[in-house]
Amino acid sequence: MKSAIITGASSGIGLELSRLLINSGYRVFGFGRDFKNDIITSENFTPIICDLTDINKLCNQIKEIKKQNEIHLLINNAGVGFFGPHEELNPKKIHEMVAVNLEVPLVLTQQLLRDLKKNKGFIINISSVTAKKSSVFGCAYAATKSGLTHFGESLFDEVRKYGVKVVTIHPDITKTNFYRNANFKEGEGEDTYLNPDEIGKTVEMILNQRDGIVFTDITIKPQKHMISKKQLL
Repeated sequence: MKSAIITGASSGIGLELSRLLINSGYRVFGFGRDFKNDIITSENFTPIICDLTDINKLCNQIKEIKKQNEIHLLINNAGVGFFGPHEELNPKKIHEMVAVNLEVPLVLTQQLLRDLKKNKGFIINISSVTAKKSSVFGCAYAATKSGLTHFGESLFDEVRKYGVKVVTIHPDITKTNFYRNANFKEGEGEDTYLNPDEIGKTVEMILNQRDGIVFTDITIKPQKHMISKKQLL
């Protein structure tokens, strides 16, 4: 059985992708801050509660997984976003975004790359549409996602000769709890946001392409561009 590692697996896009991979025949090791209420009960899902910013603990977890499992797929999905004027952020928030959005994917990829080369596997990075444009009131977040996108582009050129497929997905605003720290959310109409299962269908398409071609860069947007201001309590 092929095995997959996915970060941010306890909610939102990561939870949807975990379910998809299990249904596709993968054994999934899902990293998250907490897994309440047995959200996935399959015997092929192993929840791993881990603070991703604790790099030593993270690497030790990966080493234990690799002892008994062949890793064919890494999905760098976990993300943190803080929004507003840059001067109103603080060093802790900036550090957390850089660590989770950029450092962790770089480290996980380095830890697993030999296995993925051997298995001609996949690395799928969940970036953001903000990586490709100016992002007022989100410039630090966008910078981390832009770094992840550039990493994916460069890494593919490095490892393509080994059969490794590196894909970066750039979703626009998605209906999850990701924007809980922001003063805005997705629009009201269904044509103003994405759903997690639509990211799942994109990953399914990626995994089902014939060997020999790669979608290296995919951007997904709702038909309309619209956000809603949250009501102040």
